[in-house]
Amino acid sequence: MIKKKTPKERRIILKHADNPGYSNKLDCYLKNDGYAMLKKAFKMKPEEIGEEVLKSGVRGRGGAGFPAGMKWKFLDRKSGKPIYLICNADESEPGTFKDRQIMHKDPHQLIEGMMIAAYAIQAKQAFIYIRAEFFEGARILEEAIAEAKAKNFCGDKILGSSYSCDLVVHRGAGAYICGEETGLIESLEGKRPNPRIKPPYFPAVLGLYQCPTIVNNVETLCNVKHILEMGGEEFSKIGKPNNTGTRIWCVSGQVQKPGYYEFECGALTLGEMIYDVCGGLLPGRTLKAVIPGGSSSKILRADERFSGKLKDGTEFDWGIDDIPLDFDGPTSAGSMSGSGGIIVMDDTVDMVEAMANINAFYAHESCGQCTPCREGSLWMKKITTRMCGGGARKEDADLLLSVANQIEGRTICAFGEAASWPTQSFIAKFRDEFEDKAQNGSTKPPLQLI
Repeated sequence: MIKKKTPKERRIILKHADNPGYSNKLDCYLKNDGYAMLKKAFKMKPEEIGEEVLKSGVRGRGGAGFPAGMKWKFLDRKSGKPIYLICNADESEPGTFKDRQIMHKDPHQLIEGMMIAAYAIQAKQAFIYIRAEFFEGARILEEAIAEAKAKNFCGDKILGSSYSCDLVVHRGAGAYICGEETGLIESLEGKRPNPRIKPPYFPAVLGLYQCPTIVNNVETLCNVKHILEMGGEEFSKIGKPNNTGTRIWCVSGQVQKPGYYEFECGALTLGEMIYDVCGGLLPGRTLKAVIPGGSSSKILRADERFSGKLKDGTEFDWGIDDIPLDFDGPTSAGSMSGSGGIIVMDDTVDMVEAMANINAFYAHESCGQCTPCREGSLWMKKITTRMCGGGARKEDADLLLSVANQIEGRTICAFGEAASWPTQSFIAKFRDEFEDKAQNGSTKPPLQLI
Protein backbone atom coordinates (compact mmCIF):
# COMPACT_ATOMS: atom_id res chain seq x y z
CA MET A 1 0.00 0.00 0.00
CA ILE A 2 1.40 3.39 -1.04
CA LYS A 3 1.23 5.93 1.75
CA LYS A 4 -0.31 9.19 0.63
CA LYS A 5 1.91 12.24 0.74
CA THR A 6 1.42 14.47 3.76
CA PRO A 7 -0.02 17.86 2.72
CA LYS A 8 2.23 20.88 3.02
CA GLU A 9 1.48 23.77 5.32
CA ARG A 10 -0.66 26.47 3.79
CA ARG A 11 0.32 29.59 5.67
CA ILE A 12 -2.19 32.39 5.27
CA ILE A 13 -2.31 33.92 8.75
CA LEU A 14 1.35 33.01 9.38
CA LYS A 15 2.48 33.85 5.83
CA HIS A 16 5.12 36.35 6.95
CA ALA A 17 5.48 35.49 10.63
CA ASP A 18 8.72 33.50 10.48
CA ASN A 19 10.23 34.87 7.27
CA PRO A 20 13.82 36.08 7.68
CA GLY A 21 13.93 39.85 7.49
CA TYR A 22 10.22 40.31 8.23
CA SER A 23 9.57 42.51 11.23
CA ASN A 24 6.51 43.53 13.21
CA LYS A 25 6.93 47.19 12.22
CA LEU A 26 4.54 49.14 9.99
CA ASP A 27 7.08 49.88 7.25
CA CYS A 28 7.62 46.17 6.71
CA TYR A 29 3.88 45.46 6.77
CA LEU A 30 3.21 48.15 4.16
CA LYS A 31 5.86 46.69 1.86
CA ASN A 32 3.83 43.47 1.89
CA ASP A 33 0.52 45.09 0.86
CA GLY A 34 -0.42 45.91 4.43
CA TYR A 35 -3.71 47.80 4.93
CA ALA A 36 -4.64 47.34 1.26
CA MET A 37 -7.73 45.41 2.37
CA LEU A 38 -8.72 48.17 4.79
CA LYS A 39 -8.70 50.59 1.85
CA LYS A 40 -10.82 48.11 -0.11
CA ALA A 41 -13.25 47.77 2.81
CA PHE A 42 -13.86 51.51 2.90
CA LYS A 43 -15.06 51.35 -0.71
CA MET A 44 -17.70 48.80 0.31
CA LYS A 45 -20.86 49.05 2.36
CA PRO A 46 -20.48 47.65 5.91
CA GLU A 47 -23.20 45.04 5.31
CA GLU A 48 -21.38 43.80 2.19
CA ILE A 49 -18.35 42.92 4.31
CA GLY A 50 -20.58 41.05 6.76
CA GLU A 51 -22.07 39.05 3.87
CA GLU A 52 -18.61 38.05 2.66
CA VAL A 53 -17.66 36.82 6.15
CA LEU A 54 -20.95 34.89 6.32
CA LYS A 55 -20.34 33.31 2.89
CA SER A 56 -16.81 32.31 3.91
CA GLY A 57 -18.16 29.98 6.58
CA VAL A 58 -15.23 30.84 8.84
CA ARG A 59 -15.73 29.51 12.36
CA GLY A 60 -14.35 31.06 15.54
CA ARG A 61 -10.81 29.94 16.33
CA GLY A 62 -11.01 30.55 20.08
CA GLY A 63 -12.53 27.19 21.01
CA ALA A 64 -16.29 27.16 20.48
CA GLY A 65 -16.09 27.12 16.68
CA PHE A 66 -19.23 29.24 16.17
CA PRO A 67 -19.54 30.79 12.67
CA ALA A 68 -18.18 34.34 12.87
CA GLY A 69 -20.54 35.74 10.21
CA MET A 70 -23.55 34.35 12.04
CA LYS A 71 -22.36 35.93 15.29
CA TRP A 72 -22.13 39.31 13.54
CA LYS A 73 -25.65 38.83 12.16
CA PHE A 74 -27.04 38.42 15.70
CA LEU A 75 -25.84 41.93 16.57
CA ASP A 76 -28.63 44.19 17.81
CA ARG A 77 -28.26 47.14 15.43
CA LYS A 78 -31.64 48.70 16.23
CA SER A 79 -31.13 49.44 19.91
CA GLY A 80 -29.57 52.86 19.29
CA LYS A 81 -26.77 51.97 21.70
CA PRO A 82 -23.05 52.13 20.83
CA ILE A 83 -21.60 48.96 19.28
CA TYR A 84 -18.30 47.55 20.54
CA LEU A 85 -15.75 45.15 19.10
CA ILE A 86 -13.50 43.13 21.41
CA CYS A 87 -10.57 40.96 20.38
CA ASN A 88 -10.18 38.07 22.80
CA ALA A 89 -6.40 37.77 23.16
CA ASP A 90 -6.50 36.11 26.57
CA GLU A 91 -5.32 32.72 25.18
CA SER A 92 -5.46 31.01 28.55
CA GLU A 93 -6.00 27.38 27.48
CA PRO A 94 -2.99 25.19 28.43
CA GLY A 95 -1.40 23.80 25.28
CA THR A 96 -2.36 26.81 23.12
CA PHE A 97 0.10 29.46 21.98
CA LYS A 98 -0.92 30.49 18.43
CA ASP A 99 -2.41 33.94 19.13
CA ARG A 100 0.74 34.97 20.94
CA GLN A 101 2.78 34.26 17.80
CA ILE A 102 0.49 36.45 15.69
CA MET A 103 0.61 39.36 18.13
CA HIS A 104 4.38 39.20 18.52
CA LYS A 105 5.30 38.69 14.87
CA ASP A 106 2.55 40.30 12.77
CA PRO A 107 0.51 42.70 14.95
CA HIS A 108 -0.60 44.93 12.06
CA GLN A 109 -2.40 41.98 10.47
CA LEU A 110 -4.57 41.80 13.61
CA ILE A 111 -5.10 45.59 13.65
CA GLU A 112 -6.14 45.60 9.99
CA GLY A 113 -8.52 42.68 10.54
CA MET A 114 -10.02 44.45 13.54
CA MET A 115 -10.51 47.74 11.73
CA ILE A 116 -12.27 45.97 8.84
CA ALA A 117 -14.47 44.09 11.31
CA ALA A 118 -15.18 47.27 13.29
CA TYR A 119 -16.22 49.09 10.13
CA ALA A 120 -18.42 46.15 9.11
CA ILE A 121 -20.35 46.22 12.38
CA GLN A 122 -20.04 50.03 12.73
CA ALA A 123 -18.25 49.93 16.08
CA LYS A 124 -16.73 53.24 17.17
CA GLN A 125 -14.62 51.69 19.93
CA ALA A 126 -12.58 48.49 19.82
CA PHE A 127 -10.51 46.71 22.47
CA ILE A 128 -7.80 44.08 22.47
CA TYR A 129 -8.16 42.23 25.76
CA ILE A 130 -4.78 40.60 26.37
CA ARG A 131 -3.80 38.38 29.27
CA ALA A 132 -1.49 39.83 31.92
CA GLU A 133 1.36 37.40 31.24
CA PHE A 134 1.69 38.70 27.66
CA PHE A 135 3.39 41.90 28.73
CA GLU A 136 5.72 41.84 25.71
CA GLY A 137 2.76 41.24 23.39
CA ALA A 138 0.93 44.19 24.92
CA ARG A 139 3.96 46.42 24.36
CA ILE A 140 4.26 45.32 20.73
CA LEU A 141 0.55 45.92 20.10
CA GLU A 142 0.59 49.37 21.68
CA GLU A 143 3.54 50.39 19.52
CA ALA A 144 1.82 48.99 16.41
CA ILE A 145 -1.42 50.85 17.21
CA ALA A 146 0.54 54.08 17.63
CA GLU A 147 2.15 53.49 14.20
CA ALA A 148 -1.25 52.76 12.64
CA LYS A 149 -2.82 55.87 14.17
CA ALA A 150 0.02 58.03 12.88
CA LYS A 151 -0.77 56.82 9.34
CA ASN A 152 -4.54 57.19 9.87
CA PHE A 153 -5.31 53.44 9.69
CA CYS A 154 -7.23 53.68 12.97
CA GLY A 155 -8.47 56.46 15.22
CA ASP A 156 -10.21 59.60 13.91
CA LYS A 157 -11.59 59.77 10.38
CA ILE A 158 -9.80 56.66 9.15
CA LEU A 159 -8.26 57.05 5.67
CA GLY A 160 -9.94 60.43 5.32
CA SER A 161 -13.45 59.02 5.68
CA SER A 162 -16.17 60.09 8.11
CA TYR A 163 -15.73 56.83 10.06
CA SER A 164 -13.74 56.84 13.31
CA CYS A 165 -12.82 53.95 15.60
CA ASP A 166 -10.42 54.06 18.52
CA LEU A 167 -8.46 50.92 19.38
CA VAL A 168 -7.23 50.26 22.93
CA VAL A 169 -5.13 47.48 24.45
CA HIS A 170 -6.53 46.38 27.80
CA ARG A 171 -4.40 44.10 29.96
CA GLY A 172 -6.16 41.59 32.18
CA ALA A 173 -4.94 40.46 35.57
CA GLY A 174 -4.22 36.88 34.53
CA ALA A 175 -7.26 34.60 34.77
CA TYR A 176 -8.32 31.60 32.67
CA ILE A 177 -11.97 32.54 33.04
CA CYS A 178 -11.39 35.76 31.08
CA GLY A 179 -11.16 33.60 27.98
CA GLU A 180 -14.93 33.17 28.38
CA GLU A 181 -16.45 36.13 26.57
CA THR A 182 -18.85 37.35 29.28
CA GLY A 183 -16.19 36.94 31.99
CA LEU A 184 -13.88 38.98 29.74
CA ILE A 185 -16.55 41.68 29.41
CA GLU A 186 -17.02 41.85 33.19
CA SER A 187 -13.26 42.24 33.62
CA LEU A 188 -13.11 44.92 30.92
CA GLU A 189 -15.77 46.84 32.84
CA GLY A 190 -13.48 46.79 35.88
CA LYS A 191 -15.33 44.10 37.81
CA ARG A 192 -14.51 40.62 39.04
CA PRO A 193 -14.63 38.35 35.94
CA ASN A 194 -17.71 36.34 36.88
CA PRO A 195 -19.36 35.05 33.67
CA ARG A 196 -22.91 36.18 32.95
CA ILE A 197 -25.95 34.00 32.42
CA LYS A 198 -26.84 33.42 28.76
CA PRO A 199 -29.67 34.20 28.10
CA PRO A 200 -30.24 37.09 28.50
CA TYR A 201 -26.65 38.33 28.39
CA PHE A 202 -25.67 37.31 24.86
CA PRO A 203 -22.92 39.85 24.03
CA ALA A 204 -24.36 40.57 20.58
CA VAL A 205 -27.38 42.07 22.37
CA LEU A 206 -26.24 42.84 25.94
CA GLY A 207 -22.47 42.95 26.05
CA LEU A 208 -19.98 45.61 27.16
CA TYR A 209 -21.79 48.28 29.21
CA GLN A 210 -25.02 46.44 28.30
CA CYS A 211 -24.49 47.43 24.66
CA PRO A 212 -24.30 45.25 21.53
CA THR A 213 -20.82 43.70 21.42
CA ILE A 214 -18.91 41.29 19.20
CA VAL A 215 -16.14 39.24 20.80
CA ASN A 216 -13.83 37.39 18.38
CA ASN A 217 -10.54 35.55 18.78
CA VAL A 218 -7.21 36.89 17.43
CA GLU A 219 -6.93 34.26 14.67
CA THR A 220 -10.59 34.75 13.71
CA LEU A 221 -10.17 38.51 13.24
CA CYS A 222 -6.99 38.05 11.20
CA ASN A 223 -9.00 35.88 8.80
CA VAL A 224 -11.32 38.83 8.03
CA LYS A 225 -8.59 40.52 6.00
CA HIS A 226 -8.00 37.41 3.90
CA ILE A 227 -11.73 36.79 3.38
CA LEU A 228 -12.02 40.28 1.93
CA GLU A 229 -8.99 39.71 -0.29
CA MET A 230 -10.22 36.36 -1.68
CA GLY A 231 -13.96 36.91 -1.43
CA GLY A 232 -16.13 34.85 0.88
CA GLU A 233 -17.03 32.23 -1.73
CA GLU A 234 -13.41 31.62 -2.72
CA PHE A 235 -12.33 31.46 0.94
CA SER A 236 -15.02 28.82 1.58
CA LYS A 237 -13.27 26.51 -0.91
CA ILE A 238 -10.25 26.29 1.39
CA GLY A 239 -10.54 23.34 3.74
CA LYS A 240 -13.77 21.34 3.87
CA PRO A 241 -17.50 22.14 4.08
CA ASN A 242 -18.31 23.45 7.57
CA ASN A 243 -14.54 23.56 8.19
CA THR A 244 -13.36 26.36 5.93
CA GLY A 245 -10.06 28.19 5.87
CA THR A 246 -6.84 27.21 7.56
CA ARG A 247 -6.29 26.36 11.21
CA ILE A 248 -3.22 27.00 13.35
CA TRP A 249 -2.46 23.96 15.51
CA CYS A 250 -0.18 24.12 18.53
CA VAL A 251 1.64 20.85 19.27
CA SER A 252 3.35 20.22 22.61
CA GLY A 253 4.38 17.22 24.67
CA GLN A 254 6.67 14.33 23.78
CA VAL A 255 7.21 14.96 20.07
CA GLN A 256 10.49 15.75 18.37
CA LYS A 257 9.36 19.01 16.77
CA PRO A 258 6.78 20.77 18.95
CA GLY A 259 5.53 24.08 17.60
CA TYR A 260 2.74 25.80 15.71
CA TYR A 261 1.63 24.76 12.24
CA GLU A 262 -0.97 26.15 9.82
CA PHE A 263 -2.87 23.77 7.54
CA GLU A 264 -6.12 23.80 5.63
CA CYS A 265 -8.88 22.50 7.89
CA GLY A 266 -9.14 18.73 7.49
CA ALA A 267 -6.11 18.51 5.18
CA LEU A 268 -4.25 16.09 7.42
CA THR A 269 -4.90 13.63 10.22
CA LEU A 270 -3.73 13.56 13.81
CA GLY A 271 -1.26 10.80 12.97
CA GLU A 272 0.21 12.80 10.09
CA MET A 273 0.62 15.77 12.40
CA ILE A 274 2.41 13.76 15.08
CA TYR A 275 4.62 11.54 12.92
CA ASP A 276 5.20 13.44 9.67
CA VAL A 277 4.96 17.11 10.63
CA CYS A 278 6.32 16.89 14.19
CA GLY A 279 8.89 14.15 13.51
CA GLY A 280 7.28 11.49 15.67
CA LEU A 281 7.81 10.70 19.32
CA LEU A 282 11.05 10.98 21.24
CA PRO A 283 13.45 8.06 20.56
CA GLY A 284 12.37 4.75 22.07
CA ARG A 285 8.93 5.99 23.10
CA THR A 286 5.45 4.84 22.06
CA LEU A 287 2.27 6.90 21.87
CA LYS A 288 0.00 6.55 24.88
CA ALA A 289 -2.61 9.32 24.56
CA VAL A 290 -3.42 12.67 22.96
CA ILE A 291 -5.41 15.66 24.19
CA PRO A 292 -6.52 17.18 20.86
CA GLY A 293 -7.81 20.65 21.76
CA GLY A 294 -6.20 22.06 24.90
CA SER A 295 -6.38 20.73 28.46
CA SER A 296 -10.17 21.11 28.76
CA SER A 297 -10.86 18.62 25.95
CA LYS A 298 -11.30 14.90 26.62
CA ILE A 299 -8.24 12.69 26.34
CA LEU A 300 -8.00 10.00 23.64
CA ARG A 301 -6.15 6.69 24.08
CA ALA A 302 -3.66 5.69 21.41
CA ASP A 303 -5.05 2.14 21.13
CA GLU A 304 -8.79 2.86 20.94
CA ARG A 305 -11.02 2.96 17.87
CA PHE A 306 -13.72 5.46 17.05
CA SER A 307 -16.73 4.64 14.90
CA GLY A 308 -20.03 6.25 14.01
CA LYS A 309 -21.52 8.61 11.45
CA LEU A 310 -20.39 12.09 10.46
CA LYS A 311 -22.90 14.94 10.08
CA ASP A 312 -23.19 14.22 6.36
CA GLY A 313 -24.11 10.60 7.09
CA THR A 314 -20.73 9.14 6.17
CA GLU A 315 -19.77 6.19 8.37
CA PHE A 316 -16.29 6.16 9.88
CA ASP A 317 -14.06 3.72 11.73
CA TRP A 318 -10.87 5.43 12.88
CA GLY A 319 -7.83 4.72 14.92
CA ILE A 320 -6.31 7.72 16.69
CA ASP A 321 -3.98 8.33 13.72
CA ASP A 322 -6.95 8.61 11.34
CA ILE A 323 -8.79 11.48 13.09
CA PRO A 324 -9.07 14.45 10.69
CA LEU A 325 -7.73 17.70 12.06
CA ASP A 326 -10.72 19.97 11.64
CA PHE A 327 -13.58 21.04 13.90
CA ASP A 328 -15.63 17.87 13.41
CA GLY A 329 -12.98 15.11 13.51
CA PRO A 330 -12.02 15.29 17.21
CA THR A 331 -15.71 15.87 18.10
CA SER A 332 -16.70 12.67 16.27
CA ALA A 333 -14.00 10.84 18.26
CA GLY A 334 -15.58 12.00 21.53
CA SER A 335 -13.39 15.03 22.23
CA MET A 336 -13.09 18.45 20.53
CA SER A 337 -10.61 20.54 18.56
CA GLY A 338 -11.11 23.41 21.02
CA SER A 339 -8.43 26.05 20.74
CA GLY A 340 -6.17 23.85 18.60
CA GLY A 341 -3.78 22.78 21.37
CA ILE A 342 -2.60 19.21 20.68
CA ILE A 343 -0.86 17.70 23.73
CA VAL A 344 0.98 14.45 22.98
CA MET A 345 1.69 11.94 25.77
CA ASP A 346 4.02 8.95 25.43
CA ASP A 347 4.42 5.79 27.52
CA THR A 348 6.50 7.56 30.20
CA VAL A 349 3.57 9.73 31.33
CA ASP A 350 1.92 8.88 34.64
CA MET A 351 -1.76 9.58 33.96
CA VAL A 352 -2.65 10.21 37.60
CA GLU A 353 0.12 12.80 37.83
CA ALA A 354 -1.01 14.41 34.56
CA MET A 355 -4.56 14.52 35.93
CA ALA A 356 -3.32 16.03 39.19
CA ASN A 357 -1.58 18.84 37.32
CA ILE A 358 -4.68 19.63 35.26
CA ASN A 359 -6.89 19.55 38.36
CA ALA A 360 -4.54 21.92 40.19
CA PHE A 361 -4.79 24.35 37.28
CA TYR A 362 -8.59 24.39 37.18
CA ALA A 363 -8.94 24.63 40.95
CA HIS A 364 -6.68 27.68 40.85
CA GLU A 365 -8.54 29.29 37.93
CA SER A 366 -12.16 28.86 39.02
CA CYS A 367 -13.80 32.28 39.45
CA GLY A 368 -15.71 30.89 42.45
CA GLN A 369 -19.13 32.14 41.36
CA CYS A 370 -20.81 28.71 41.07
CA THR A 371 -20.70 26.33 44.06
CA PRO A 372 -20.29 23.07 42.08
CA CYS A 373 -17.25 24.45 40.26
CA ARG A 374 -15.75 26.34 43.20
CA GLU A 375 -15.97 23.39 45.59
CA GLY A 376 -15.73 20.53 43.11
CA SER A 377 -12.59 21.66 41.30
CA LEU A 378 -10.83 22.08 44.66
CA TRP A 379 -11.90 18.61 45.84
CA MET A 380 -10.62 17.02 42.63
CA LYS A 381 -7.30 18.78 43.13
CA LYS A 382 -7.07 17.58 46.75
CA ILE A 383 -7.87 13.98 45.80
CA THR A 384 -5.39 13.68 42.93
CA THR A 385 -2.67 15.50 44.88
CA ARG A 386 -3.12 13.04 47.75
CA MET A 387 -3.03 10.11 45.33
CA CYS A 388 0.32 11.28 43.96
CA GLY A 389 1.69 11.73 47.48
CA GLY A 390 1.25 8.08 48.44
CA GLY A 391 -2.25 8.33 49.96
CA ALA A 392 -4.32 6.78 47.16
CA ARG A 393 -7.41 4.73 48.06
CA LYS A 394 -9.31 2.19 45.96
CA GLU A 395 -12.47 4.32 46.00
CA ASP A 396 -10.72 7.46 44.70
CA ALA A 397 -11.48 6.85 41.02
CA ASP A 398 -15.21 6.60 41.70
CA LEU A 399 -15.08 9.57 44.07
CA LEU A 400 -13.37 11.73 41.43
CA LEU A 401 -15.92 10.66 38.85
CA SER A 402 -18.77 11.49 41.22
CA VAL A 403 -17.43 14.98 41.87
CA ALA A 404 -16.84 15.64 38.15
CA ASN A 405 -20.35 14.45 37.27
CA GLN A 406 -21.84 16.84 39.82
CA ILE A 407 -19.98 19.79 38.26
CA GLU A 408 -20.86 19.13 34.61
CA GLY A 409 -23.94 21.02 33.44
CA ARG A 410 -24.46 22.80 36.74
CA THR A 411 -22.52 26.02 36.24
CA ILE A 412 -23.24 29.39 34.58
CA CYS A 413 -20.44 29.07 32.02
CA ALA A 414 -18.54 26.21 30.36
CA PHE A 415 -15.75 26.29 32.95
CA GLY A 416 -17.61 23.50 34.75
CA GLU A 417 -17.23 21.28 31.70
CA ALA A 418 -13.61 22.38 31.24
CA ALA A 419 -12.85 21.20 34.78
CA SER A 420 -14.93 18.00 34.72
CA TRP A 421 -14.30 16.59 31.23
CA PRO A 422 -10.58 15.86 31.77
CA THR A 423 -11.32 13.95 34.99
CA GLN A 424 -14.19 12.02 33.40
CA SER A 425 -12.13 11.02 30.37
CA PHE A 426 -8.91 10.22 32.24
CA ILE A 427 -10.76 7.81 34.53
CA ALA A 428 -12.80 6.32 31.68
CA LYS A 429 -9.68 5.69 29.58
CA PHE A 430 -7.03 4.98 32.27
CA ARG A 431 -8.92 3.64 35.30
CA ASP A 432 -6.32 0.90 35.69
CA GLU A 433 -3.64 3.49 36.54
CA PHE A 434 -5.84 5.09 39.18
CA GLU A 435 -6.54 1.71 40.73
CA ASP A 436 -2.87 0.75 40.54
CA LYS A 437 -1.99 3.87 42.55
CA ALA A 438 -4.29 2.65 45.31
CA GLN A 439 -2.83 -0.85 45.27
CA ASN A 440 0.87 -0.08 44.93
CA GLY A 441 1.10 3.52 46.12
CA SER A 442 3.27 6.22 44.62
CA THR A 443 6.94 5.54 43.99
CA LYS A 444 7.69 9.23 43.59
CA PRO A 445 7.84 12.16 46.02
CA PRO A 446 4.72 14.41 46.23
CA LEU A 447 4.21 16.60 43.18
CA GLN A 448 5.05 20.28 43.24
CA LEU A 449 1.86 21.38 41.52
CA ILE A 450 1.00 24.80 40.09
